[in-house]
Parts: sequence; structure tokens; C-alpha cells
Amino acid sequence: MPLDQSFVGRSYPASEPYEVGREKIREFADAVGDPNPVFRDADAARAAGHPDVIAPPTFPIVITMRAQRAVVLDPELGLDYTRVVHGEQGFHHHRPIRAGDRLVATVHVDAIRVAAGNDMMTTRVEITTEDGEPVVTAMATLVARGTAEAGGTAESAESAGAAEGQATPEDTAKGA
Repeated sequence: MPLDQSFVGRSYPASEPYEVGREKIREFADAVGDPNPVFRDADAARAAGHPDVIAPPTFPIVITMRAQRAVVLDPELGLDYTRVVHGEQGFHHHRPIRAGDRLVATVHVDAIRVAAGNDMMTTRVEITTEDGEPVVTAMATLVARGTAEAGGTAESAESAGAAEGQATPEDTAKGA
């Protein structure tokens, strides 16, 4: 069963605020192997013109993965998460993410299409400060392999993923 096309144009409520911490930034920089001192040392960040340490350019994935749960776990969409692969990801930075930022994310479904029997859903996540200052726009394409013909639901994906020992969106957001 293909994904529900009526989701195109749908937006979800803003997420709870995510407070960006220096240690999270340092851990993320370590995980991606980036030794840049502006990700670790406040003095180095200030010398580079920032008020505090800044996050690596791909750090917004931490925030977007949490926010996208609203879409991928929406049972009305019909997404079988056990068949999902991440097709594409991009970030447009309006300004660097900084330690101390309190960020909220709003998810929008921009497109759903079928290609070669696969459902492809494009989402956009607008990350702003609590006050509404734009920080990052994240675009992602999720590919649900073979679901345009096979069918499935988000609810069955969650239980199937757990039963087979596969990571579900809930596991990913919890850092499992």
C-alpha cells in the first residue's frame, strides 16, 4: 500500500525545546572524527567570532531525527519503518548551532512519490530558537523499499522492528 498522498503539505507541531550542550557538541565532533577546536574550546570559538563553541555542520541530525518521529510513527501515513532507508540528507545553515541554544523543530512533509515500486517521502525540518530565529533548514528523503506494492503500517513497523531486533525510530531517538 503506497503512502497516503494527503500528507503532502502537512506540518506537525513544534518539538519540545532541545538544549544544546557543550559536551553533546564535543561528543558529536568525536563521533564524526572532526578535531576542529571551535567544537571543543570556548576560547577557540570566541577567537573565530562565535559567542561559544559551535556544533559541526551535521549536528542538526540529532534534532531532526527526534522531530521526524512525529511523521514516521503517524499510523495514518502507512509507513513500514522496517523497509526504510535514508535516501538523502541536506542542511541549509542560517547560522551555526551554538552551545546554550534552545532549539525547536517543526516537521513538514514536502513530497511523497513512487519510484520503481518504492515510496519516497521528502521532509523538511525547520529548526529555530524558541524565539523563532531561523537556525537550520534540514531536508531529508526517506525511501520505503517496495512498500508501494507490499503495504504496511507504522504500527506494524514498530513491532516488527522490535521483534526482529532492528532499530525502530524510537530506538534511534533514544540513542540505541
